[in-house]
Amino acid sequence: MPRRGSLLGRLPPLADAERFEALLETPCGRVERIVSFGHASPPGFWYEQAEDEWVLLAAGSATLAFEDGTKLTLAAGDWIILPARQRHRVDAVSGDAVWLAVHLRTGQARDQQQDSGNAG
Repeated sequence: MPRRGSLLGRLPPLADAERFEALLETPCGRVERIVSFGHASPPGFWYEQAEDEWVLLAAGSATLAFEDGTKLTLAAGDWIILPARQRHRVDAVSGDAVWLAVHLRTGQARDQQQDSGNAG
């Protein structure tokens, strides 16, 4: 039976932190919904993932900051590709932000994920 849902439906209740929900996960990557409640990244915190990431801001608004000082403001419907190891943070985000993130595992990142899955 196919699994289905609504990206903007049945949002979790307000929380102290962003909520991450895996919608699909395979050895090649992960698709997740992220619901932000106005929570920006903590001071000094940087995301630096091993995977390439395609991110769509489906609702709300946000500003991403990059290690080189660049800032990028996103509105609902905007998307960005973040290469693996691109240090970034959420500088500001609206209380109604919903993201769709696609993490693509290629080469070494996929091999590391498979190795960690087989270790248990």
